[in-house]
Amino acid sequence: MLQHKPARRIIYDISVLIEPGMPIYPGDPAVAISQHEAKSRGDLANVSAFGLGAHTGTHIDAPCHVEDGWATLQDLDLDVVVGPATVFEVGAAEAITARDLAGLRWDGVERVLFKTRNSSRWNEGFHDDFVYLAEDAARFLVLNTKVRLVGIDYLSVEKFGAKRLSTHGELLGRGIVVVEGLDLSQVSPGEYEFICLPLKLATCDGAPARAVLIGL
Repeated sequence: MLQHKPARRIIYDISVLIEPGMPIYPGDPAVAISQHEAKSRGDLANVSAFGLGAHTGTHIDAPCHVEDGWATLQDLDLDVVVGPATVFEVGAAEAITARDLAGLRWDGVERVLFKTRNSSRWNEGFHDDFVYLAEDAARFLVLNTKVRLVGIDYLSVEKFGAKRLSTHGELLGRGIVVVEGLDLSQVSPGEYEFICLPLKLATCDGAPARAVLIGL
């Protein structure tokens, strides 16, 4: 009797490599990695030391990122960051708007990742003209969908230089998890299994995370 081999899972690493010189949001701490102990210097083992901001590369924002007294990273429900996700590719030149979202199918979507032209720019320096999520798009998600998590393929869902974090507030204030800094360049639009686990940091406003999509 012939036995069928199970289909091989395809795992897409959609995390940004953390390294010195990588794109970071202006004003955030730069990435520093050094050799704290080294076998070549006679130490027992190699031990690296690193410093970076909580919102470096692929990361999760906690609600307290935008408002004092809101939930911290410790309050994150891991059920939200693990599960089915939909990748939508949006050809917006400047911002993803409510009009862009109104034409998409939202039935059953709880986690959405937006692929834009941003994903092709990770090997370059920081770009302040990245595609962001407009406030009316965030409001559309709150009012018209059952989305619990929103991800985008650059370092912020907010317009660069914004004086008020309105998009963050719309999402985080309604309990929607925000994942920023995804690299979706190798991923096609569609349905996947999503896993995104941040560092378990105490009372923090965010943390870097390793994010993957699993598809067949």
